[in-house]
Amino acid sequence: MKLLTLRLPAGTGNGTSTTAVRQDGDTLTEIPGFSDVGALLQNTTWETIAKAANGATHALGSADLAAVVPAPGKIICVGHNYRNHIKEMGREVPAHPTLFAKYAESLIGPNDDLALPQESDTVDWEAELAVVIGKAGRRIPESEAAEHIAGYAVLNDISMRDYQFRTIQWLQGKTWEKSTPFGPALVTKDDFTPGPLMTSAVDGDIQQSTPTSDLVFTPEYLVSYISTIITLNPGDVIATGTPGGVGHAQDPKRYLQEGQVLVTTIEGLGQLTNRVVKEA
Repeated sequence: MKLLTLRLPAGTGNGTSTTAVRQDGDTLTEIPGFSDVGALLQNTTWETIAKAANGATHALGSADLAAVVPAPGKIICVGHNYRNHIKEMGREVPAHPTLFAKYAESLIGPNDDLALPQESDTVDWEAELAVVIGKAGRRIPESEAAEHIAGYAVLNDISMRDYQFRTIQWLQGKTWEKSTPFGPALVTKDDFTPGPLMTSAVDGDIQQSTPTSDLVFTPEYLVSYISTIITLNPGDVIATGTPGGVGHAQDPKRYLQEGQVLVTTIEGLGQLTNRVVKEA
């Protein structure tokens, strides 16, 4: 099952600006009573509700999609989780996950413009598999972690490298406003298992291409590890790290430029297509 958050035209949706929808082929069916996928996940019977929904329908081709979970309570990101990226950045394989955070204000929809900030000219791409939590838990055993995963989505952890490396803490380079495309859909775990190929391309030129199974720390391990530290709640997001091929590691270094189109794809999950524009 694929679940998305649809932006509604003005004057529709009982005053709400977005609605959760289920994708059936090229048709999106509204899930009445839920403004987005994050709100849907708060209901313990979200799967049953989504499968039974028979609200208004919309054509996928003309849909204006928001970030699939527009306002997660937590976005926890993992650094150095693909061996080829660890190698290109000159680091050692970590014994424990490297964690940092993003905030909801950083998220944009799967087809939204990606704004180059006025303050940075070293804006880099990082294709990532995102895990979305569907069931709350604390100190979750790794053997039970899959029960707490609602599904998976595509995310690009756009990084302002100059700000990222100003200090040994990465947060300031990782959570710029309206910088992180996320979506297009939450694909439930019964329809997706990590393993298919993940790619990023700039103007059609492939930059990253690595199977999503090539992780140092698996989604289940990350759910268990992070939940030891803090309770994971429905709608929380774990961005599981990026593979090799980032622009900052190339010689010469490459960064996103105005007018380019960044496409991030995971087979079975979908595609993010974001045009690079100057920030207004």
